[in-house]
Amino acid sequence: MNVIHVQVGDVVRLRKQHPCGGWEWTVVRTGADIGLVCNTCQRRLMLPRHKFRKAVRRITPAPQPAPTSPNPDSPL
Repeated sequence: MNVIHVQVGDVVRLRKQHPCGGWEWTVVRTGADIGLVCNTCQRRLMLPRHKFRKAVRRITPAPQPAPTSPNPDSPL
């Protein structure tokens, strides 16, 4: 069984083009269902995880925030 690790904020490309012409979707929910938002028309879509696994072509991970070091000038 093929396991796909996806997180909120990841951008995915599905096998079929959306009717608006968009290919890219942003993940907004994970769980038993995967919530997606079209990056072109902002349409929301919920796919069961097994259908998402078949439909996904590429996953671009969300950018990770840079680690911040504590400011030595700030009082604790």
